[in-house]
Amino acid sequence: MNKSVLIVAPHADDETLGCGGTILRLIQEGYQVSWLLVTGMSEDSGYSVGQIHRRQQEIDKAAAAYQFANTYTLGLPPAQLDALPKGEVIGAVSGVIQSLKPEQIYCVYRNDAHSDHEVVFDAVMASTKSFRAPFVKRILAYETLSETDFGYKPEDPGFRPNVFVDISPFLEKKLEILAYFESEVGPFPFPRSTEALKALAKVRGIQCNAHAAEAFMLIKEIL
Repeated sequence: MNKSVLIVAPHADDETLGCGGTILRLIQEGYQVSWLLVTGMSEDSGYSVGQIHRRQQEIDKAAAAYQFANTYTLGLPPAQLDALPKGEVIGAVSGVIQSLKPEQIYCVYRNDAHSDHEVVFDAVMASTKSFRAPFVKRILAYETLSETDFGYKPEDPGFRPNVFVDISPFLEKKLEILAYFESEVGPFPFPRSTEALKALAKVRGIQCNAHAAEAFMLIKEIL
């Protein structure tokens, strides 16, 4: 059985917000979980050396806490993915997928408010067509507080989860890891806050008879 899982995050912290508890559970269950960071701060994209250094420290601490099998960083410019040729983004994402050959992929929801999320979702789907990546058997989209809940596209029916993962034993660890991203976390009622994540975990838990849960939309499954 292929127990390789790839977590795709447009920005570092998306994975923790959307599926941090699930990552911890999968790793405890023996899965080889890898992390793909699509964007990265650079001086060319307008960040200071200090910002870049602090961000890298946050990423390193999170990677160590999760104990990822692999961490891939594409370093594409944040908030500018829609300005890049689509083929460039698809090629970079596809290269990681073809190298790792994961059985499962977790990715952001396409209709999130942030344009980077839409581009990354499309790149994952283009890279996982069954004739190109027959080893990928399951793709799930996760929700990202501050993005999924602000995706007000009129044609979008909204994030409607149909897969739930009980993360009751892992919620506190998820919140600890979130705190590593000091540059992204704020006090409640800011969406990326401890209280907000706890509230969402309880709501998703209610939906599946658990004390805390994360919710996903099943995009594709091949049995």
